[in-house]
Amino acid sequence: MAAAATTGGSAGAGPWRLALARLRRDRGGIAFLAVLATLVVLCLAAPLYSSAVAGTGPLENHLADTVELDGQETFVVALDGRPIGPTWRSSYLLGADANGRDVAVRVLYAGRNSLLIAVAAAVLALLLGTALGTVAGYVGGRIDALVMRALDVVWAFPVLLLGVALGTALAVDDATLGPLSAASTEKLATVLLIGIGTSPYVARPVRSQVRVLRGQPFVDAAIVGGIGTRRVMTREIVPNLTFGLVALLTVLIANAIVLEAALSFLGAGVRPPEPSLGSMLHDGSARFGTSPHLIVVPCAALAAIVMCVSLAGDAARRALDPHGTTGAERRP
Repeated sequence: MAAAATTGGSAGAGPWRLALARLRRDRGGIAFLAVLATLVVLCLAAPLYSSAVAGTGPLENHLADTVELDGQETFVVALDGRPIGPTWRSSYLLGADANGRDVAVRVLYAGRNSLLIAVAAAVLALLLGTALGTVAGYVGGRIDALVMRALDVVWAFPVLLLGVALGTALAVDDATLGPLSAASTEKLATVLLIGIGTSPYVARPVRSQVRVLRGQPFVDAAIVGGIGTRRVMTREIVPNLTFGLVALLTVLIANAIVLEAALSFLGAGVRPPEPSLGSMLHDGSARFGTSPHLIVVPCAALAAIVMCVSLAGDAARRALDPHGTTGAERRP
């Protein structure tokens, strides 16, 4: 009974039920998961807020429009070029930018773009890193050496520098990929760049864990039973990495959000006028003295998303992988 109370469930409870029981006891983790879910819902509801509340889209300019504040008609963008600040009303709740666009609407759309790119890049890094790490760790020998040297090459390339070069090339050539437009191509290129560039963070710890699991009795029993190499890796090795990989996914998402914002800040990510938190920070930095909301709002949104993802990820890691058997390898 004491053992059952320690693990948060009965002796016959499955690992997922035990993880859920541990998560329920983590009140801080539950709180951050709830906040993160709220932020995700708000970003996904950006079109609804845009049409039903703000009455404007993320790309619509309103340079010559006016709004009523304290009984007076006020220009959205003053004659000296200074945009209106937060009105705390449905229209321009968080103010306007230099082109008269609603900052609240653009932040929601920017958050949606950041989450979409980050989740796609993190999943790509997880899949690619898991496949390479599993093959390298299980097969060993020359295959292991070849995979690790390839990962070293990827590791050696600075993601931001490569992203700036790629973003500049796409901007100059206005590249398209089949039915994809230039904007879609930029997002796809950002996903591929971040996903491939961060895959070594997954492959290296996965390889280490696979090398440990390769010598376990259940793997030897599967080999003696006549199961092929591919089936041993997919049915015996990878399932034992699931908890650690799920916990690692949140770390990858948080890193991808920061990388996407950095690339967009440098003009190599999402191309304006498409909203991005990084590009909004870049535009607002030039007007911080006169219009501080242009940098405070996207900065606060970026910090809130990254903090909630990171802390919710820590809660998931403690619940799923309490012994920390799989973790992201960090650069020195």
